[in-house]
Amino acid sequence: MSYLPLTADFRSIILGDIPLIDVRAPVEFARGAFPGAVNLPLMNDEERRLVGTCYTHEGHEAAVALGHRLVNAQVRAPRIDAWAQFTRTHENALLYCFRGGMRSQISQQWLFDHHGIVIPRLEGGYKALRRYLLEQLEQEIPAHFAARALPLVLAGRTGTGKTILIRQMEHAIDLEDIAHHRGSAFGRYLTPQPSQIDFENRLAWKLIQLLHRQPGQVIFEDESQAVGAVNIPAPFFEVLKNAARVVVESSLEERIERTVQEYVTESQQRYAESGDLDCQRWKTWMHANFHRIRKRLGMERYGRVAEAFDRAMVSQEAIGIPAAHREWVRIMLSEYYDPMYDYQMERAASRVLFRGPAEQVLEFLAMSAQQRHHTRVLPC
Repeated sequence: MSYLPLTADFRSIILGDIPLIDVRAPVEFARGAFPGAVNLPLMNDEERRLVGTCYTHEGHEAAVALGHRLVNAQVRAPRIDAWAQFTRTHENALLYCFRGGMRSQISQQWLFDHHGIVIPRLEGGYKALRRYLLEQLEQEIPAHFAARALPLVLAGRTGTGKTILIRQMEHAIDLEDIAHHRGSAFGRYLTPQPSQIDFENRLAWKLIQLLHRQPGQVIFEDESQAVGAVNIPAPFFEVLKNAARVVVESSLEERIERTVQEYVTESQQRYAESGDLDCQRWKTWMHANFHRIRKRLGMERYGRVAEAFDRAMVSQEAIGIPAAHREWVRIMLSEYYDPMYDYQMERAASRVLFRGPAEQVLEFLAMSAQQRHHTRVLPC
């Protein structure tokens, strides 16, 4: 083989959002990949399975020979063309396989032999970059925050619009967006959440980029460790749990209106766009959500909420607006979410720096960011 360039400058890859070709099989890619990576496999799942079985029973040389028979000249041609097309539109692209070994070397060589294209591969492959991201997320970034006490957590009762504020801030990390889940019993989207590995990769990627651009104050929304089906890694969650808090406040009526908008109107719209024009699938999904938390609600309250929801649906179907949903939302906020929030905030009361409505919170955070900008210690 001719000279095949390597790179292990993982930080530059992340900061530059360098395009990545993942030549692993689709089943490997589905378990976890990197933000922006595209899966253009050297072998499909069945070819990979056959080669793996051969390796187990007959050894390395037999497996390599089988791989070349399966991915013969006719099979490989469109795969090489796909790599070439990607590199022509992404001139700084890199490629990787699992360990940066034979599959990525073969892909490099074929690209050069057939198209004269030289593309670097990741040294150590997916496994090495994944290890780098985990080290950042579990060790380096928590140490950075612990030494400088820079993170702030935006807290507030359900319906105060914390996510709306987070999305207005350049120096914030939207954990719910990364997790693709609103973080509550009703927070699931129609499309699935990322895998735990993908969630960790995306979170580390965004944190590295943000801390490079904004080494001062960083804002996070108050979350439990589990955001839907994914979990914030324990070392990083400890940072969030112990961080100072800024609390956004809003009246119960405002919170009810906002919650109806987010969890009824917008949620129904997403279902309608998927073909559920009469809300039947949405109704079934909502009933399943209520049933899932029935023990925490208590059976008496669960019955009241379910009945209020059914009455709201009858009303909405009759008059065409979701106004009646305020009843069950009021019960959920005042009798379920608020007591949980009060308990959690009692434990964090000593770490609250400021309380106020959204406009005042934004002003406080802007002033705080300016003060930290002038007094921060830059990272090495």
